[in-house]
Amino acid sequence: MSNTNTVEQIDVLNPVEVTGKTQDMLHEVVPAKTTTRRQPHYRDTVGQDGKLPLGPRLIRALKQRTEKAPNYYGEPGQGDARLVSVISVIGFICLWALVTEAGWIKPLFLPSPIAVVERLGDLVVNGFSGVSLGEHLLASLTRVFGAFALAAVTAIPLGILIGTNVWVRGVLDPLIEFYRPLPPLAYLPLVIIWLGIDETSKITLIFLAMFAPIALSARAGVSSAKSEQIQAAYSMGASKFQVLYHVIIKSAMPEILTGLRIGIGFGWTTLVASEMVAAQAGIGYMVLNAAEFLVTDVVIAGIMIIGLIAYSFDLFMRWLEKKLVPWKGY
Repeated sequence: MSNTNTVEQIDVLNPVEVTGKTQDMLHEVVPAKTTTRRQPHYRDTVGQDGKLPLGPRLIRALKQRTEKAPNYYGEPGQGDARLVSVISVIGFICLWALVTEAGWIKPLFLPSPIAVVERLGDLVVNGFSGVSLGEHLLASLTRVFGAFALAAVTAIPLGILIGTNVWVRGVLDPLIEFYRPLPPLAYLPLVIIWLGIDETSKITLIFLAMFAPIALSARAGVSSAKSEQIQAAYSMGASKFQVLYHVIIKSAMPEILTGLRIGIGFGWTTLVASEMVAAQAGIGYMVLNAAEFLVTDVVIAGIMIIGLIAYSFDLFMRWLEKKLVPWKGY
């Protein structure tokens, strides 16, 4: 009976009072939830008065410099990593200097950065083993980039043929796949027996190390051309050569450029092996000769020279990739 009287009393009231009393009745039956406010992060609380600590402030500035890129969300890896790279390199050099200057590692095993820089300056002035540093560089660059040009001229067309012609694929693909995993030192004696110990054997060894990854990258790039694009080109009256050039080769360009970058890396790793045999000049020869006499600073200086040249060429290839294939990733 009490509930009936309550409903009758509510009916005679105006709508505003009905709403208010109904909410009061509901609150009596179901108590209101108590909401707990999330505690703000310490960086937010500190930042309210404009006095942010140095660490969080540097992290925030670094994120703004690196993660500022168009369409960042949804595209992994986007952003400018140059500042992070510079900081990481400086941090590595500082750690290297700390370890060596503190005496934790003997100079015979790891000389300090200052000693390596001084030795590098001495190599520029006096050379090594009676040969100037410029002659060492010229000899190594001639071998690597000569073999690279020869590999690019031969491997790219053959890779495209392997990908587009079943007969060429049946003949060449087993041979390339057979020798590709072999280390260059495995067939170095055979190259010396066939070609001797002059420059021909050295360039051939580097060429063979580069040829397989470039050819296989070109072959993989051919398969990236979509059948819809090829059929559309044929339906518009394109010839086989036009389809090959305008559709297949241009679709394969990103893979081809990636193969060139990988190939030049294999070339630099094979350079030292090629200069083991009867070489009178070269960065690899300099590193090997210095290692025999435990001149560690020369070894590290030679490694740094090879790394800087290879990294500079890789940066050039990245720039070339942006110019030749701006559509990559879209």
